[in-house]
Amino acid sequence: MKRNYFTAKDLLYILPLSLTLGAGLASLQGGSWLIGFLAFSFLFLLSFSFLKFFSSWTNAGRTLAWIVALAFFLRLAVGVTLHLALPIYGHADEDDRAGYVFTDAHRRDNQAWKLAISEYPVIDAFSKQYGSDQYGGLLAFNTFVYRYFSPDAHRPLMLVLLSAFFAALGVPFLWKAVNQVFGEKVAWAAAWIFALYPDSILLGAAAMREPYLLTFTTLVLWGFVHRFYRFEDSLSINKLSDFSTVAAWRHLLKDRIGWIWIALGLAGMLLVSPGVALFTIIVFAGWMFFASERREVSWRGIAAVAVIFVLGLFYLSSSLNRAGEFVATSPLHVINDWFQAAIKWDVYQAERDSGWIQKIFDENPAWIRLPFIAIYGIFQPVLPAALIKPTVLIWKFIYIPRALSWYTLLPVLTFSFVAAAGQGSRKTRNLVLWLSLLVWILILLASLRGGADLWDTPRYRTIFFVWQSIVAGYVWVWQRETRNPWLTRILLMEAVFLLVFVQWYVSRYFRLGGQLPFGVMVAIILGLWGIILGVGWWRDKRSGAKGAMDKQSSPVDKSRA
Repeated sequence: MKRNYFTAKDLLYILPLSLTLGAGLASLQGGSWLIGFLAFSFLFLLSFSFLKFFSSWTNAGRTLAWIVALAFFLRLAVGVTLHLALPIYGHADEDDRAGYVFTDAHRRDNQAWKLAISEYPVIDAFSKQYGSDQYGGLLAFNTFVYRYFSPDAHRPLMLVLLSAFFAALGVPFLWKAVNQVFGEKVAWAAAWIFALYPDSILLGAAAMREPYLLTFTTLVLWGFVHRFYRFEDSLSINKLSDFSTVAAWRHLLKDRIGWIWIALGLAGMLLVSPGVALFTIIVFAGWMFFASERREVSWRGIAAVAVIFVLGLFYLSSSLNRAGEFVATSPLHVINDWFQAAIKWDVYQAERDSGWIQKIFDENPAWIRLPFIAIYGIFQPVLPAALIKPTVLIWKFIYIPRALSWYTLLPVLTFSFVAAAGQGSRKTRNLVLWLSLLVWILILLASLRGGADLWDTPRYRTIFFVWQSIVAGYVWVWQRETRNPWLTRILLMEAVFLLVFVQWYVSRYFRLGGQLPFGVMVAIILGLWGIILGVGWWRDKRSGAKGAMDKQSSPVDKSRA
């Protein structure tokens, strides 16, 4: 029986809500109130309709609908609040005075508005003269929105609304895909983490690329799962003769739909950030290799993915070389040269902006710089600094949730290797190990690419938050059902790190207590970590356990591949 995911009854609450919110946002922005009211109301109506449709499409019930609604309204409320409050309560810099948390969003927004009111076509966003958007896709989209929905006045909250919508749209696709692969418990955990993670909320509350890339990733994820994971284990293309003609056509249609979602997601990524598209292809190539047993892959699928990868490679290299800075002709050489130059520049910026980093670099050999930046970036945003470093109150409300959430997630991601190794199913174990390895490779690359910066490093890390939320959701369920002691030990190790650095920041900013040399601090932390690890292994051995990594078998093995 076909289910209606969106009916006329839904308009009874969606339409009044859209008109009310549209009137409210129109009152907060300049220009003609009527034009603003009509534009905002239409965008709200469109957003609510899509979110309602895809929430119902998952067949997950009202709980998921509430998660989607919460994800949307949290991002919208944060975006509107910061846009109005930063000019009053923020710093005196240009971004705060204009109501922007991110400099990139400020610059891209200004250029989108200038292009929108000019006589030039929207496609000019992809030209070399616009440096605020490296790839041009998001700038073109923002320009289109301003030109056709807000031609009379600059309304930044219109882009905030669309970012919140796109960020929330990824939740149903994530839930449905994870439910198919790992089961319902992991799907709920991943959906909650994905919707409520503060850095994701903050980026979804601004006109940034990340909310779009996160949702495009979930589209590709669902398309991949839909195509390669069967609801009917026995059904395959080679066995279509065993079924009726109607069943055969339904099966072929299902395969085609999967490829359509993959194509939509990858196309969006290529326009907004080609590098993310290339990495996503690598993710699923490894997924198929490690998680497949007897699965046959169509040569047409392989050819399509190969073509997309090559086109993405050329598009990425041309985008990075828009200004003609690199003389290399090979796309791989351009990307390699750009990445090396970017890392060198970011390391230089980190050293220049921080006196104590300069001191560490001056007192140690040159080879220590990259490893130090990589490790330091893992701990950004540093929780002790967020708690103790003086700043205006509104930025405290931004810093602390970001740091606290990352230091809650960090032990779970570290523990993911233990949870994966304790999985009874070889296929699921390999898949979780693959995703865990990718998550940590990306965390390290984000640290290097961001130069351990307080803002860039977490932002680059959040681009791939879909994979972190899946791994964290899996670990959360696995730990609740196995009560493995090693997560507690990892939390103790993190507590040691935090206590030592709290003392260091207190002594630095408030002159309370003596300030330990950096080398002594590292030695204390490593020594206490060694004790925690040693006692943990001794307790396992004493209790007769073979080891937490290969003792437990997971009760969350729901793979139906």
